[in-house]
Order: sequence, then structure tokens, then C-alpha cells
Amino acid sequence: DAIKVRSVRSRIERDTIGFIDINSFPEPTYDGLEKAMEKVTAEIGADKVEGYVVDLRLNPGGLLDQAVSVSDAFLDRGEIVSTRGRNESELRRYPARPGDLANGKPVIVLINGGSASASEIVAGALQDHKRATILGSRSFGKGSVQTVAKIDDEKGVKLTIAQYMTPKGRKIQAVGIVPDVEIN
Repeated sequence: DAIKVRSVRSRIERDTIGFIDINSFPEPTYDGLEKAMEKVTAEIGADKVEGYVVDLRLNPGGLLDQAVSVSDAFLDRGEIVSTRGRNESELRRYPARPGDLANGKPVIVLINGGSASASEIVAGALQDHKRATILGSRSFGKGSVQTVAKIDDEKGVKLTIAQYMTPKGRKIQAVGIVPDVEIN
């Protein structure tokens, strides 16, 4: 499964945090996130959930639409990510829709050098909107949009056609996401 969930209770029983581990972004990732958050709420009670930790460490990425949906799960508005190609006409924006699965509760996102692509889109969007505190070490820096141009039935060439940009226009490619709080 792409998502694992557990609740973490501190020594003071009133503070409870939902811990959600997303290790890749295949097709059902958003559905898994929604179920994981429902499970945390059911186990400990909506009034007792103090916040969420989303672990994206060692997450190599996956599908763009799932990264957009996971980001959107925590955002009410604004841009999630954009792709920018060589020409201005190739600009594509992905906006958030109203609704926050966490109901405004605090979110911490864990990243490291193994966090790439789709996981960097999520971390960058939540960081730019100040929706989450990003904790860990600089992410991998894989922010390129690629396609395969077929040469014939058996051969093709992978081409980079655009770059992913965070909502504030930061490049991800070769730079990565720098955490708010750096921990090695």
C-alpha cells in the first residue's frame, strides 16, 4: 500500500497527532489519504486530533494528478503547482478547490533527499501557502515534466518538455525543496 497510518499519542493524553506515511503516488493515493485521515479521526475522536504528520521521506514520486489531489486535501484555495515549458502558451496551472480534510489543524511534512517529484510538489505547495511546516533535509530536486517521443514501435526518446514550479514560482528541478526546519 502507498499509505500507512498510525496515531501517535504523547505522554499527555490530550495531545494526539495522526501520522500518515505516503511512500509513493500511484493512482489511489488520494483515496488512501482520505481513508487514513478518517481512520485517525475514528480511532481517537475528531476533537482530540491536534494535527497531522505527513511522512514523504524516501518517496520517489508518482502521478501528478495524485500529488495535486493530496496537496488539495490540505488547501482551500490557491495554486498547487504549475508546469512551464519553453513558450508562455505552454503554462499550465493546477488550482486548489475549497475543502480541507484536516479542518485547518496543523500539518508537518517530513522530507529528505529521497523525496522527489510528486512528493516535492506536495511539500512545495503546502510550504508556499504556509499550510504546513516542512521538516527534514533538502529534497532530491526532480521537477521536470517528461514525455516519450516514439521513434518506431520499439524505440523512443524521453524528452523534457516543461518544469514544475511551486505556487510562488520556485523551480524544483535540481534545487529541491528546502525545509523550514532542517534536521539531518
